[in-house]
Order: sequence, then structure tokens, then C-alpha cells
Amino acid sequence: MTDDQQTIRDAVLALCAQFSDDYWLERDNDGEFPVEFHQAMAQAGWLGIAMPEGCGGSGLGITEAAIMMQAVAESGGGMTAASSIHGPVFSMEPIIAFGTQEQQQRMIPPILSGAQKMCFAVTEPNVGLDTTKLKTRAERGDGGYRVNGEKIWITNAHVADKMMLLARTTPLDQVKRKTEGLSLFYTSIDRSKIEHRLIPKMGRHAVGSNMLFINDLFIPEEDRIGNEGDGFKIILQGLNPERILLGAEAVGLGRVAIKRAAQYARERIVFDRPIGMNQGIQHPLAKCWAQLEAANLMVLKGATMFDKGEDCGVEANAGKYLAAEAGFEACHTAMLSMGGMGYAKEYHVERYLREVLIPRTAPVSPHMILNFLAEKVLELPKSY
Repeated sequence: MTDDQQTIRDAVLALCAQFSDDYWLERDNDGEFPVEFHQAMAQAGWLGIAMPEGCGGSGLGITEAAIMMQAVAESGGGMTAASSIHGPVFSMEPIIAFGTQEQQQRMIPPILSGAQKMCFAVTEPNVGLDTTKLKTRAERGDGGYRVNGEKIWITNAHVADKMMLLARTTPLDQVKRKTEGLSLFYTSIDRSKIEHRLIPKMGRHAVGSNMLFINDLFIPEEDRIGNEGDGFKIILQGLNPERILLGAEAVGLGRVAIKRAAQYARERIVFDRPIGMNQGIQHPLAKCWAQLEAANLMVLKGATMFDKGEDCGVEANAGKYLAAEAGFEACHTAMLSMGGMGYAKEYHVERYLREVLIPRTAPVSPHMILNFLAEKVLELPKSY
């Protein structure tokens, strides 16, 4: 890292140190959104790290954003802390790339300041990664669109003021290519037209995942991002940054798990000596450390390529895959190294293990990434 990047890491870790392990344990137990943390990060200017200065951001790159998000997860806040601010860091990118100056000035600053929260509504039931089959329909009318449909696994929709929404404006059977006819909107969440239902889940309880039921929602035309029908092309702009940031967060989560396990191994005395003297404890933890640091290099390579404007799909996906797998093994190994206490909430590692399953599973599974790498790098035929 450069001196400036190290300064970013140190400053973020210092801010995150204000939020103790007990704070994150309480949020995991009560399921309340970490408002205090979100506001602290917003007021310090970190939500706009990768946004242009003209919109209230810092004008830095995805590399610096990855370093920041990694530090957030590594601080002990894990995926709860990271997911509470993850969206603003990268999800506004389509507005920068395709929005008008008026849209950029109207939409972005309130998110970066923390005055508003946003969510990213793409995924639908029975559609999954086959985005071109989205069924949510936006029909043009006077001055805008009427939207009806359902969304699922929409992070923070229950606390959000704004929503980035992908919907079909031209029926699938009326377009030449299936990637056409989808449009992207950034609009207010009208609770009288949108019902949310929280999805009970395994971890990251303080950052809710929602089902959305949209019934006759009006979206004014000025809230459409880019041209009508270009939504699929626009949304692709954010896929690589998302993978890079999730990879960085997985590395951070793995690091804090290994750190906690190593500390425990130094202090836990069995048979009159620290259990950390046993190679059965040492070697698995050391292996996890090496795997995490190697994965981090691929994540940062993808980030660097993105910031240079180079095609980084392979590197971003490979980095996310390696980091998620290494992060999972690190969290699991840390729990096993601590024995029964690794399963106890007061030691926090069991929370890390639950949360690391998020980057391992979403937004794309390891199997789909391997499919992608096999086709793009090895030039093997498509398997689906």
C-alpha cells in the first residue's frame, strides 16, 4: 500500500475501534440496524470514498474502497458493519456513469452524508442470476412509470429511503436480445405502495434482508438512470466493484477470526502449557493466514485494474472466490482452534463463521464463478 492507503486503513480502524465487540454482539442479538456506526462513517466522509468530489465524495478509487471495507470487517464488525455501508460505496456508480448532472447532484450527496439510506433491488423470486428473466414490470404512463412486481434478498430495504430498481420496461417477447428492455431507476420508497417482509436468516441479523411486494408504484421519468431499455448494460458496471469489495470484506473477516484464535491459543493453558505450542493448532492457523494474504493480492489486483479502466472481470471474480473460500476456512479453523468456546457467542468467532457465509454465497455462488473462469480463461464450452 501507498502511504495514503495505509493512512486510510489506520484511520478507518481507529474509527471502528469506537464500536466494541459488545456493540456488535448486541446488534446481532437485537437485530437493530447499527445507526450509530452508519452515521459515524457518513460524518467522517467514508461513504463517499469512491465517489467524485463534485458529488460530495473523496474522488478515490475502488482500491481505496476495498482497503476501507476490509478494515471495517477486520475491526470485528464483520459483515454486519460492512453491509450497513456497503451499498453507498459502490451502488451509486451507475448514476456517476450514466446519470445526468442534475441526477448526480440530487441523488448522491444525501446518501454520502447519511441523511438518506438506499437499497439495491434487482434479485427476484424464481429468477436468481438469470437477470434477463426479471418479471417486475415498469409500464410507461403520463410523466413516468407504474411499477408492479416482487423482489427478494434486498438488503436494508426496511430502513431505506431510496431504492435502485431494475425492472422490465419492454416485455421479453418483444425485444431482439434478451438483455434489452430492462431499465434502471433510482427513486423514493413509497411505503404505501411497497410492502417489505424481513427474511429470518442465519446471520447478519442487524442488516435485514427483505422481500418486497411492489403494487402500482409511480416512478417519475426523471428518476430513470440512462436510456430506457439500457438497464442491463448499466447494471453490469457495478458487478466487478461489488465482487472486489466482498472479497476484501471476506479477507478482513478471516483476519480477525485468525487474530482472535491466535490470542486464545496463546492464553489458553491445557496440560500446563499454552495450546498454541501444539502444531495441531499452529499449522491450520498459519495455513489460513497464508491463504488469506494470497487471496488479498488477487482482490487488490482486480481493484487496481478496475481503477485503471482495464477489463478486470476474471480478476474480480477470482479474487472474490479465493477470498470467500479462504475467509470461510479461516473462520471455521478459528472456531475449531478454540474448542467449545469457539461456539460461544461471547468470543464472537461463531458470529464471524455465520457471517462469512454471505460472501461465500452472494452475490454469485462459487460454482458460477468457476463456470465463468472455465469459460473465460480456459475457453471451455458453457456448462449451462
